Amino acid sequence: MRIGAMLRTAALGVAAAVGVGMAAAAPASASEVDRYLDLPLVNRDAAAGPGGVHPDLPYDGPELGRLLEQARAQDIPPQRYAALLYQYWLVDATGKAGIDLRAWNPRDGVRANRDNLIRSYRYYEDLQLGHRELQWAGMGGQVGADFGGGLIDFELMGSDLYGLPGISESAGAVLDAVQRTAGPQAVQRLPAGLRALASAAPRITPEDVDHVIAGILVMQKNIFSDLMPMHDAYVTGGLPALAEFQAAGLFGDDIMAAWRDVASGNGERVATGNRALLRREQQWAIARQWDEVRSYKGDVGEAITYLSGAAGSPSVAGVVPPRQFHPIRIPFTAADGTPSLLTLPLPEWNWSVLDSRWEYITEELLPKYRDQVENNWPALEATMRTPYEVQMESKRPLLNIPQLLDSAVRQLQVTPANPVTTGAEMAVR
Repeated sequence: MRIGAMLRTAALGVAAAVGVGMAAAAPASASEVDRYLDLPLVNRDAAAGPGGVHPDLPYDGPELGRLLEQARAQDIPPQRYAALLYQYWLVDATGKAGIDLRAWNPRDGVRANRDNLIRSYRYYEDLQLGHRELQWAGMGGQVGADFGGGLIDFELMGSDLYGLPGISESAGAVLDAVQRTAGPQAVQRLPAGLRALASAAPRITPEDVDHVIAGILVMQKNIFSDLMPMHDAYVTGGLPALAEFQAAGLFGDDIMAAWRDVASGNGERVATGNRALLRREQQWAIARQWDEVRSYKGDVGEAITYLSGAAGSPSVAGVVPPRQFHPIRIPFTAADGTPSLLTLPLPEWNWSVLDSRWEYITEELLPKYRDQVENNWPALEATMRTPYEVQMESKRPLLNIPQLLDSAVRQLQVTPANPVTTGAEMAVR
């Protein structure tokens, strides 16, 4: 059977599932369909502007469905109606989430997008509650509370976040403590983000904060816009609906294989499939944007992205905060010639760097979230049934930054580099 005929057969099942039956819809004229063929996905990256994937596409779900059916009936290659297909499922997903896609503009800031954040992550968690295999969605909903709470802090405090008494001073105190303990060479081995925080904090403006927030909100919409149409298609039309995505070139063989794993019913394959979806999110959807945010105005972006990881405490049960995952450890030689190791309870890595972030995700978030799904579902379900406004408002990490940095100075430790031969560790107070 040719691919066009296969997709038409699959589309009949999808249309029936979503209530877009060909017999029930008024036929579209060829000219109507033609104007929506071969459209580039100019707004697939939400940095380009508000709304859907192309400004010429309609936002009415039944109209989009009718146009899709006409394209399928004419045996038009899926690559030619890819934008129409994408827009259909994006409109459907945002509609189910309660989001006005036409008006969704990440660059409007957190206040304007607060409801979109809540509704996005509520939709993620609802997908997990209804489909145990959709672990990417569930974990995304859990982490979304931390993400949203942090963004609220960023915008409400604006540049005052960095001008608060104690922020710049506390970061500088960390550097001073390291220098007194291990010398100036140890300071140069501290993470670039921590050093940047001490130097850049007083210079960060409200405009800088707004720019970074906009970049992060663009990432949030990009993730939803890429992964949620797939999830919606999966729960509505199953693998045949996703095969049409693949045929249209919206994703490749790797993602189709991931969805087959998700749908397999086998625990290991389900985990493998969700991991592949998470890798797409972190690499394909947002890696470039994180790099752009980190490089913004040199040490300004470096400082803000480092801070976002240092302050975070993910909601997934059993997951250690980023500051406890690969904390700062600097070997040095003490004044008496003893090989020593300085340790600080702050991350030696920056959340915005893909490889570092992926290591944390795969060693902490993924296995511990899977364990929750498989072994502690009642507790996870209870958390997810909490109103999402409550979940998000309980996560306001940036308010405690001065205390976090001051605590890091108090908890700075020096231990012998070879504890077997040089004795017990010593705390520097």
